[in-house]
Formats: sequence, structure tokens, C-alpha cells
Amino acid sequence: VYISEVTVNELAKCPEPKRTELFALLEDILYTEIEVIGNEEIAAIADNIADQRILPDKSINDRLHIAAAMFRGCNIIVSWHFKHLVNVRTIDGVRIVAALNNLNPIDIYSPTMLLERGD
Repeated sequence: VYISEVTVNELAKCPEPKRTELFALLEDILYTEIEVIGNEEIAAIADNIADQRILPDKSINDRLHIAAAMFRGCNIIVSWHFKHLVNVRTIDGVRIVAALNNLNPIDIYSPTMLLERGD
């Protein structure tokens, strides 16, 4: 499991008590933080996502999330962000960027899509 420093910074901006609850959840997960700021390779992937017009210009953090995951070779991004991330347009666009950059393809799912349910 990887979490970008962009995600951690976004969580830090959440109001209380949500911020404390989210950071408490992170304590139960073994993860590696991806340092995004200053990483030229991640910035180049994010720029390529911008060049392909996959996300709105103002969605810099969303581009960085995706670029960090692609850079690390992740198979899946898990997000509740349906407007910009968990949608067909973004998923298809990310696959194109991966192919153009010789990176592994990456899927984007909501957490509920990954939960096992017993009947």
C-alpha cells in the first residue's frame, strides 16, 4: 500500500474530529509514503496527464495522486473521488498515459468495489 504525501497533506486539512479519525485509521495500515514534492519523474507524468486533458486544470493534486501511483507501479488507485478520479473518462485517459509512458496500466476503484461481501 502506498499513500502519497499529497494525500497526507489533504487529510491534515480536514476538520476535527474527522482528521483525527482518518489519521487513526492510517495507523492501522502498513503503508509506504510516496514523496511527490520535488520528484521530477512524478511531475513529468502529472504534466503528461495535464497535456492529455484528462482532468480539469485546477485538479493538480488529482494529477499528482495518479502520477505518484503510476511512478510506483501500483496496480490500483482506491478513491471516493467520483467527480474526477473514479469515472470512465479518467480511467481510460490514465490507461492512455500509461501506454504512452511505457508504464504499467492502473485501475481506479472506489473502496466498495474492492470489499468482499458474503451472502
